[in-house]
Amino acid sequence: MTSEQLFYDKKTGFDRLTEADRQGIQTYAEGYKTFLDEAKTERDAVKEIARMAEAKGFRAWTRDDTLRAGDKIYRINRHKGIMLAVIGEKSLAEGVRLTAAHLDAPRVDIRTVPLYEDNGMAFFKTHYYGGIKKYQWTTIPLELRGVVCVCDKGEVKRIEVRVGDKPGDPKFVITDLLPHLAANQMSRKATEIVKGEGLNILVGSVPSETVDEKCSEKIKLAVMEHLNREYGMTEADFLSAELCCVPAFGACDIGFDRSFVGAYGHDDRVCSYPAATSLFDLTETPAHTGVCLLVDKEEIGSDGVTGMQSRAFETFMGDLCRAQDVLLDECFENSVCLSADVCNAFDPNYPEVSEKRNDARANCGFALVKYTGARGKSGTSDATAELMARIRCIFDKAGIIWQTGQLGRVDQGGGGTVAMYLANRNIDTVDAGVPVLSMHAPFECIAKLDLYMAYKGFGAFYKD
Repeated sequence: MTSEQLFYDKKTGFDRLTEADRQGIQTYAEGYKTFLDEAKTERDAVKEIARMAEAKGFRAWTRDDTLRAGDKIYRINRHKGIMLAVIGEKSLAEGVRLTAAHLDAPRVDIRTVPLYEDNGMAFFKTHYYGGIKKYQWTTIPLELRGVVCVCDKGEVKRIEVRVGDKPGDPKFVITDLLPHLAANQMSRKATEIVKGEGLNILVGSVPSETVDEKCSEKIKLAVMEHLNREYGMTEADFLSAELCCVPAFGACDIGFDRSFVGAYGHDDRVCSYPAATSLFDLTETPAHTGVCLLVDKEEIGSDGVTGMQSRAFETFMGDLCRAQDVLLDECFENSVCLSADVCNAFDPNYPEVSEKRNDARANCGFALVKYTGARGKSGTSDATAELMARIRCIFDKAGIIWQTGQLGRVDQGGGGTVAMYLANRNIDTVDAGVPVLSMHAPFECIAKLDLYMAYKGFGAFYKD
């Protein structure tokens, strides 16, 4: 046998593309970019995915509803997570083909008592969400998105807030020091260049014209008057709001050849989108039921009622199993899951933190990651050899361009995904996702080829 037959080498996917794939890559990326611009928060993502699902024949499902092979159903969890399923020909006792991804992304959350005035300007106090380099979030245009829940005549009324994404909208910003006065700032460690309490968002500066002798904060008053006119809210309504600032960048092509997509929120919408759309695009009833689980809170530990550690998933699957008179535990032990989360792409500008033999590379395809974690594999499920071989066979048979990945050099750092929470439920699980450059930055990059192969890979998995 030759070295080509015996050796494993990560090769660019461009040498293995069909003409249909070359056209599909560009078309699919356009839909993905549209999704990214719409779905900058988990709430917006859930609404958009539900809309797309209904356009493909899915219906909202409750535990009292019927269930037949070929049914396309979904259930929303508190506006911040969604579970979708296509019921297969086989009993749920034989397991499901599950993909699990997250819809949340690093951002800057508005605090519950945020608005203040200082030296002729009004600001929002914030608390950053997820693992970020804080200095990256200054001096970039920001949108304000979220909901405010107000008490209206004894009833809770939810009001959507969305400012900065439409033409002509104002935007917001976190200011930074000019270099002429930043000698002390630039001598600090990178984690302290901008401190968490310094991530204050500039929201206005014009004082109110209202005659109010008791008010000494006329700029703050003007901001509240605007919010009251637009949304009917008072300052107390911030206490029951979920507002955040996200980058105001639109998704765009990167490079002369347009081979990359640059945008906010690739982690993990670059996996959520293909996991969902490949389920939407199944043309035949699969043998096993296909389930797509899209959750919240992964970036802060997967806790809470909308995170992967909640029992919302068991409740949904338990309802499905009861409709077929199947034990949930039996379903889980025969199921297989692709934990659909991103991995780092090898960046030649920072080779010292990577292990180039094992890290995934842009344009080498969909990435299987046997384990994540940190140090001695802490915080990982570590997929079995049998499961790795099983997924390899599925991808090879379907002609998927794929590779393997890991998270940099040993002891360099580390991280985790939702994989271990699925594996803890006795579901065979392995991570599979798209390599990302500049992960967790306000503007990340992915290769269109890898995105498209994720779409094809998830589709082949559902059909297995």
